[in-house]
Amino acid sequence: MLPSSPDTTRSIAGVAPQLLAALRGDSSWFPPARSAVLVVVDGLGAIPLRAHAGHARTLAAAMAKKDVIASVFPTTTAAALTSILTGKQPGEHGLVGYRVRDPERDVLVNQLSDWERAGIDPEVWQPMPTIFEQASAAGHPALAVGLPAYATSGFTRATLRGAQYHPARTAAERVELAWELADAHDGALVYCYLPEADKAGHKHGVDSPEWVAALEDIDAALSLRVPSGVGVAVTADHGMIDVPVHRQLVLEAAGGWHDGVQHIGGEPRMLHVYLAEDAELAGVLGHWREGLAGFADVLSRTEAVDDGLFGPEASDAARARIGDLVVVARGSAAVYDAEAPDQRGRGMIGQHGGVSPEEWRVPLIRLGAFAR
Repeated sequence: MLPSSPDTTRSIAGVAPQLLAALRGDSSWFPPARSAVLVVVDGLGAIPLRAHAGHARTLAAAMAKKDVIASVFPTTTAAALTSILTGKQPGEHGLVGYRVRDPERDVLVNQLSDWERAGIDPEVWQPMPTIFEQASAAGHPALAVGLPAYATSGFTRATLRGAQYHPARTAAERVELAWELADAHDGALVYCYLPEADKAGHKHGVDSPEWVAALEDIDAALSLRVPSGVGVAVTADHGMIDVPVHRQLVLEAAGGWHDGVQHIGGEPRMLHVYLAEDAELAGVLGHWREGLAGFADVLSRTEAVDDGLFGPEASDAARARIGDLVVVARGSAAVYDAEAPDQRGRGMIGQHGGVSPEEWRVPLIRLGAFAR
């Protein structure tokens, strides 16, 4: 059974608005703070964090049993980071997956990397005010700390508009810089992005020595003393689950998977399937449901939107980007398109995009002035 996307008061979409409220002194989540830092550890689920508490003593010691919130659907970086940084669900901000169809040109667009190549204007594609634009409008300094390579990307322009970007290479350097900026600018909202665990998990898997080493580095970085009066919230965009080889299903043309199908987008844990103009929805939907029974849940666009998977509201733009079919892998499964031109994803061990507890539940840990 697929869950409906949670209300923003219980999900990652509620974190940044509550940080702004903490700067005003009227947050229902956090006590007042002189400045606030939002740390996003990409790919760090609450379940693997607790399972490796011995390798993350700073985070584990600060994490109470109730310090867990929900991600959004799909649990993919483009959708979830945008929800964190706008305070909106994917159905509102419009980044509804990893690769989605641009309905105007009928081509698939990678929403992390294809902005320039596809000629997409980030401010049009993602029109919601970012949390940094909201902070600036309220008179708060808005600053972001991330990798140098991300400073001018289209995705950065879609999600970090209004923030002054400060690059730093290592996790330790980024955390130290975030603390310094928050200390130097009273009333500031500072964002600090740590993608190391996500990268290690994709390549080597959660539980791997490489993933554990990345977690240890992040935890060591976050052990740095927080300046007086600065509140820190540590969360994640989504978690991750390892997909074994025997749970990888490849959709071959011989199985009729491409009959009536124009594009297969999304990612292996959550596909967007776009039908050809002359395809008959009921027939294709029935074929996919029968063929994937026990392996994945298959919904029509209408069912997915009406069930609230993408949030309580869905804009016209978001609806146009959602697949005619939405395919959500069950358990630790993944579904691959044999006809996809880029097959690099077939080598990924750790994956996300679905609704398993490992992907869906993420930590919300309070440090500094926010500590319990």
